Amino acid sequence: MNKNKAKTVRRARRKIGIRKRVIGTPERPRLAIYRSLNHTYAQVIDDMAGVTLASASTHDKGVKIDGTGGNVASAKAAGTVLAERAKKAGIEAVVFDRGGFKFHGRVKAFADAARESGLKF
Repeated sequence: MNKNKAKTVRRARRKIGIRKRVIGTPERPRLAIYRSLNHTYAQVIDDMAGVTLASASTHDKGVKIDGTGGNVASAKAAGTVLAERAKKAGIEAVVFDRGGFKFHGRVKAFADAARESGLKF
């Protein structure tokens, strides 16, 4: 097994373990984050109804910083945008699903920006 495939398998295993414990309810929906090489994506999901309540990514207008979406500054901007959209949807508190990624770098920057903008988790 090559190195990249092993990393993908380990991340998938961590993701399954996280999803066993983290469930989004109507009162506290799940904030799921995905980090690709070039962008960061996040959704606020009610797992009981199977509905996405709010979303944001570094593809959104005005979020990319320095011409790319794959940096910490863009992740911070996307976190702020998601928190604002969640507040508009009437969401104050969420549970954080890091999707098997380490809570470091872009994931941490996104979470910190969402917290600073008033989202509780």
